[in-house]
Amino acid sequence: MKKLFLAAAAALMLGLAAPLAEAADHLTLQLKWVTDAQFAGYYVALYKGFYKQQNLDVTIRPGGPDINPDQVLAGGGADVVIDWMPSALASREKGVPMVNIAQVFQRSGMELTCRKDSGVKTPADFKGKTLGVWFAGNEYPFLSWMAKLDYQWSGPHRDITVLKQGFNVDPLLQKQAACISTMTYNEYWQLIEAGMQPSQLLVFSYEKEGVATLEDGLYALQSSIDNPKKLDQLARFLVASREGWEYAIRHQNETIDILFKYDTAGVLTRVHQEHMINEVAKLVAGGEHGWGWLDPAAYQRTVSELLSSKSTPVITRQPVGAWTHAVWDKAFKKS
Repeated sequence: MKKLFLAAAAALMLGLAAPLAEAADHLTLQLKWVTDAQFAGYYVALYKGFYKQQNLDVTIRPGGPDINPDQVLAGGGADVVIDWMPSALASREKGVPMVNIAQVFQRSGMELTCRKDSGVKTPADFKGKTLGVWFAGNEYPFLSWMAKLDYQWSGPHRDITVLKQGFNVDPLLQKQAACISTMTYNEYWQLIEAGMQPSQLLVFSYEKEGVATLEDGLYALQSSIDNPKKLDQLARFLVASREGWEYAIRHQNETIDILFKYDTAGVLTRVHQEHMINEVAKLVAGGEHGWGWLDPAAYQRTVSELLSSKSTPVITRQPVGAWTHAVWDKAFKKS
């Protein structure tokens, strides 16, 4: 009887120990903005269990106008954040040791969209006009472009008036600005959905104007990359995230259904998400070596653009150690 009791106790202890041994590694992802199709791949990976298959317990934290992903990363509130490279490099220069571990958006979706009835036909017509731009780190590409055009945006002799744009398109609809910042996958479609016609708008693409910088990338702290255990977790996170993005792009209608499950605020509309996922898919596609691979030449173009300002550059020196292929190689490179 005693032997049976001991055997049962041992079996129970083993049963309790097994889940502990197999416990998934927790990882928190901080988004740059609220839940929508801009981040579809991560939500799909979460919902479809792709993270779980990589033995990861992932928490996705939505962003917002008052949330700076870089500060969240620096404060230990996330293991990985999504940010635009100009903002990330500016934060790095200020002391946050954040490193790009994967570049998800391979091209820029940023635009300056103008009303044709404002008289703007070319960038030369920006002078004397009010232009809307987001701040909280999103202003850097815009300010870099204005500096390249040799426009002053502050002081008594400014050439343009910069409107601190909210995260809506009201300034253009209400004629408070001649142009506002838009993304190919978001605010441009808000204008169309609000009743404006494409024929009423003139769009200046940062890509076509030669002033594009890299946008949604994945960033982690250098200390995580230096830690073999954390490095392994980050690599598994990339594997599952790529699977999520590939699924999201192939199954866009199902992806929108999934996004609605995480829309706790109830603000998403199907037609807008359809526009978003279709346009975001164009930004994610490409890359010399596939999803998430950062092209060093594209990185350097971004850095050169940010350093080009004659007066107030976004960054003041060439960054060192701001990106790595170490995590991507561990995740995808075939030995």
